[in-house]
Amino acid sequence: METTKTVIKGGEWIIKEVNAQDVFIPESFNEEQFMVRDMCDQFIDTEVLPVVDRIDQLEPGLMPGLLEKAGAQGLLGITVPETYGGSGKDFVTAVIVADYLGGGYSFSVANAAHTGIGTLPILYFGTEAQKAKYIPKLATGEFKGSYGLTEPNSGSDALSAKTTAKLSADGKHYILNGQKCWITNGGFADVYTVFAKIDGEQFTAFIVDRGMEGFTQGPEEHKMGIKGSSTVQLYFQDCKVPVENVLGEIGKGHIIAFNILNIGRLKLGAATLGGARRAITSSVQYAKTREQFKLPIVKFGAIRHKLAEMAIRMWVGETALYRVSKNIDEKEQELLAEGKSLSSSLLGAAEEYAIECAILKVFGSEVLDFVVDEGVQIHGGNGYSDEYMISKAYRDSRINRIYEGTNEINRLLTVDMVLKRAMKGKLDLMGPALAVQQELMSIPDFGASEEGLYAAEKKAIANFKKCILMVAGAAVQKLMMTLNKEQEILMNIADMSIITFHAESALLRLEQLTMTKGEAAVSVQADIVRTYIYDGADAIHKAGKDALNSFAEGDELRMMNIGLKRFTKVESFNSKEARRRICARLVADDGYKL
Repeated sequence: METTKTVIKGGEWIIKEVNAQDVFIPESFNEEQFMVRDMCDQFIDTEVLPVVDRIDQLEPGLMPGLLEKAGAQGLLGITVPETYGGSGKDFVTAVIVADYLGGGYSFSVANAAHTGIGTLPILYFGTEAQKAKYIPKLATGEFKGSYGLTEPNSGSDALSAKTTAKLSADGKHYILNGQKCWITNGGFADVYTVFAKIDGEQFTAFIVDRGMEGFTQGPEEHKMGIKGSSTVQLYFQDCKVPVENVLGEIGKGHIIAFNILNIGRLKLGAATLGGARRAITSSVQYAKTREQFKLPIVKFGAIRHKLAEMAIRMWVGETALYRVSKNIDEKEQELLAEGKSLSSSLLGAAEEYAIECAILKVFGSEVLDFVVDEGVQIHGGNGYSDEYMISKAYRDSRINRIYEGTNEINRLLTVDMVLKRAMKGKLDLMGPALAVQQELMSIPDFGASEEGLYAAEKKAIANFKKCILMVAGAAVQKLMMTLNKEQEILMNIADMSIITFHAESALLRLEQLTMTKGEAAVSVQADIVRTYIYDGADAIHKAGKDALNSFAEGDELRMMNIGLKRFTKVESFNSKEARRRICARLVADDGYKL
């Protein structure tokens, strides 16, 4: 009997139960996807790591040459349609490339900028003539791409651009004046997507070529990390841009900027996990060989705890990443089947899962920060030495919580998007939130415990969702229109949501693996999921309590705090032994190969 696949819309996981068989997991890559994964790994090992110090010195021509080598192997044009010289692969394959090229330090940044914000605006919003002119050369690496949005005073408020564009008297050019900062690949790119306001009003995108009159760049910035990534300021002084280089519609530049960001966030989440995977492996290998008190340090409980925790967050992170990637992929196919264009299909799909893209960006960047920080600790004094790659990984990691929207902005966006969809009737949050309120009033059911595979874990996830609904529902009722000013409360709700989404994703992957391999074969994965849920319950309780205490009082507060305690109650669990088993697996595999 064939089961129909349930498609969960963006944000709907908060109110719906998801079936394990409906979720895509990394173990389900097809043969070609495994090949692409191995090709990316090999590219980093053979082409990037041997010259990583030279990259950091900004050796002229080295980074552009590496991008050309990646282009020759087809890694720059994975999702570019074959008609424009790409290989036209699916979205999941593109995410695999972002993930497994993510461990290449500054190269990963240059590659991500080129294939993402450097190429996609023209591919998705360009005219036929613009696409024919630029995309084939961007897909091979003959042209390098860049993107100019940020300005010295704009920061997170990207639309407050001061750069202006004015139509020339003869109507043939737009005259651009202003400056852009923090421009990745800016020092060597051939093609730039630049945002300016026509007559100081209409926020519009333009394709600017290197060498256009009145367009210059500043010197390379000296940065704390990603030193090998070219970062410059761009200056426009009466820069003449042909009118045919307007990208998309006049006054609709924000559509390009924000839609490209959704994909950028997800791919940044992928790249950070790729970096974390390699940092875990090098930390495991170091801990096996470094001896203290006549023992390898991996024999000590404190080190085992660290390594296991790295692996837990990594496994949970990659699980959620590929779950969402497949959701976007399937939504894109659905929109294509409805007759939508390739660009509006992918952008529509990414917009559908914009909430999840923001979640993945936050989680991935914070996993990498945690992993490299603990990696330095495991390396001890050596971790502070430039001779060991972990010190570079540590410095390079820090930027990821800032660009593609700071993690604070992404947390706020996560909740904002959920609430806006609820207001528009796209997500029925009200019904389930009221049901949770009713449940709080009723006598708790202390009857027979649940039965079936992972029943306790499923109940825990269902209860985590109730916590989100209870706290968010009460906050909306109480604070109404002023909720958007209560950033601390929104951050609390976002943290509860991030943990819940990742916990659910991890449990669904475990369920699916158990169905195919049997319980005995996935005992370490079960340890990962149980430890994550066990720790997640405490974190959700704390975030929920902090939120409730800041706006509720009296009997209402007491009742909700009791509910919060009830919904975050999980069974006793020996997480110390679980972590030891996880670490033993890392040691046996000589790194992260889960």
